[in-house]
Amino acid sequence: MKKISAHITKKVADRLNDIFKNTREEFEKKWDNLKLFIEYGMITEEKFYEKASKFALLKNTDDKYFTFEEYEKLIKENQTDKNKSLVYLYSTSKTDQYTYIENAKKKGYDVLLLDGQLDVHLINQLETKLKDSRFVRVDSDVVDKLILKEDPKESKLSKVQQEDLKSVFNIRVKSKEVYNVVPETLDENDVPVIITQSEFMRRMKEMAQFGGGMNFYGELPDSFNLVVNLNHPLVIKIADELQTQEGTKLKENNTERERLSEEISFMEKEHNKKKADEISQFEKDDLEKLRKELETFETARKDMLEAYGSGNKVVKQLIDLALLANNMLRGEDLSTFVKRSVELL
Repeated sequence: MKKISAHITKKVADRLNDIFKNTREEFEKKWDNLKLFIEYGMITEEKFYEKASKFALLKNTDDKYFTFEEYEKLIKENQTDKNKSLVYLYSTSKTDQYTYIENAKKKGYDVLLLDGQLDVHLINQLETKLKDSRFVRVDSDVVDKLILKEDPKESKLSKVQQEDLKSVFNIRVKSKEVYNVVPETLDENDVPVIITQSEFMRRMKEMAQFGGGMNFYGELPDSFNLVVNLNHPLVIKIADELQTQEGTKLKENNTERERLSEEISFMEKEHNKKKADEISQFEKDDLEKLRKELETFETARKDMLEAYGSGNKVVKQLIDLALLANNMLRGEDLSTFVKRSVELL
């Protein structure tokens, strides 16, 4: 991209500033048409940015317009996290991200609409210009973690149950996307399962579309988090039913895992007391044998839990509902979801 000449920069910026000051209402009406040109100038020419930052507008999802200074004042009190960082929440589609926008609004947050061609570049620039501020897309995390204000809630489930649920919900297979199951301790009134996408990875993939030496990210498959609300009644019910059906096997498996972990920990501590050449091959082989045994029990547990999840209609329904809310349930998966919905009624 070639930079705008300094003379043209000053002349255009001054003219736009005059229009903004004298006829703001008309300026707002024309903003969507002017936006691409102004953002291009701000990104490519520092002097233009300095002038334009006084009249450039941000539009929220309620179609209201604000200058950078006005918007900072609007959100400062409610959208400052516990680390004193001001969080600008934004959406790239009011339709696709409707649920996430509404969840944010219920928290009293305001959400920007940044759906322009150069908005991803502008965001990166603004994060370097606006002090102690960052931009976070509204679907990049669960609403309680978009703007961290307090320590996470405590889970009603044990640590073992929490870890087990990761495997129970790890049943998505027929998809190009990669799904990572993430258990979270959220409010019991929040949704049981929600799809989020890492802000960093998504932004890097978007930047890769414009080149700039980031092609590596563009070649990676889309990766999403399948967030499971550990405090939701339906999730707790699944955990309880799992214990009823598979509790004995899981308890026996856990007993063996704990025993092997203790033996491995003891042997590793003993090895650390010695120099490498003082540890006999027999001791090394014995430790490796224990590690393989532990791996076998962990794999068996994972397979048992995934099989349970695959056969549980409620688990599948919750996952599909999360995908449906995110416009990610299509084709055969959508047809199966509809049939299962009828069966569960």
